[in-house]
Amino acid sequence: MSAPTRRRVLTILAATAGLPLLGLRGAPAAEAPSPLHHWSGVALGADARLVINHPDPAEAADLIQASLAEVARLEGMFSLYRPDSLLNRLNRDGALTDPPSDLVALLAQALSIARLTNGAFDPTVQPLWTLYADHFATPGADPAGPPAAALRRALDHVGHGHVSVTADRVALNRSGMALTLNGIAQGYVTDRVVALLKARGVAHTLVDMGEIRAVGHHPAGRPWTAGIKAPGDDDRTVLTLSLADQALSTSGAYGTPFEATGRFNHLFDPATGGCSDPGMSVSVRAPTATLADALSTAFSVMGSRDIARVLAQVPACQAWRSRVDGTIAALA
Repeated sequence: MSAPTRRRVLTILAATAGLPLLGLRGAPAAEAPSPLHHWSGVALGADARLVINHPDPAEAADLIQASLAEVARLEGMFSLYRPDSLLNRLNRDGALTDPPSDLVALLAQALSIARLTNGAFDPTVQPLWTLYADHFATPGADPAGPPAAALRRALDHVGHGHVSVTADRVALNRSGMALTLNGIAQGYVTDRVVALLKARGVAHTLVDMGEIRAVGHHPAGRPWTAGIKAPGDDDRTVLTLSLADQALSTSGAYGTPFEATGRFNHLFDPATGGCSDPGMSVSVRAPTATLADALSTAFSVMGSRDIARVLAQVPACQAWRSRVDGTIAALA
């Protein structure tokens, strides 16, 4: 069975856990120089939202439909839910020839971020998901987790260095490997929707396709605004952030536990097969949603010193760690 994505379950099961929009603050919409057109629904299985500033309602509606068509196109490549997706075909066959440029671009970015984070972000962790999901789906499963030998076997199939990507071919170069793009694909899809809207002349918009990215400013002349919630607490905002031509992402282990305590969850340490601390979440603000998405995933299993090392190499990014008690700390 295909695994649910990190963002889908965070949205559907945990409602607004993570980084929900706080709404458009400041002057009433009637004071804006151009009307705001809102769409909300489901994209990639998660709650999604578009806010477009455009004077023509008909054109705004057409832009929304074009955006949703782009999401559907990309889901046909990246989804683990759809048995006919290119990603599932790659996992089944071990290779793809003549892959589409979007798949090549996303995999290239995923491998680049894997190298940047010394493997803390790794798209080859799908065997770990399968291991944990199968273990805890078994009646009477050991609450201490899968046997150590089974974990070692799964880790034998994890390693981003065994994935090769060229314009002509994508290959998994070790038997038993499988990819998941759940820690980066929604960011990439958000960025592609932003690119589409910019190409059609939209200068001010807010796109949330599982990750949030702001283009320009709110038409009232201020930045767009989003908030970070305390992990697992939909009612407590611990930090409010402005977004102007920036993206925001969060990762929290509490959103997708395999068992009641949350100790075993979807955010894996590719080096050990262990899981992220369920009592905290990590949020990243970055120039693109792709980068914010992947870094928030990686930082969930990294220590503060290693996070600071990565942030020093991407100075346009900032990160915060929030905890269930409502405390939040900047990571640098």
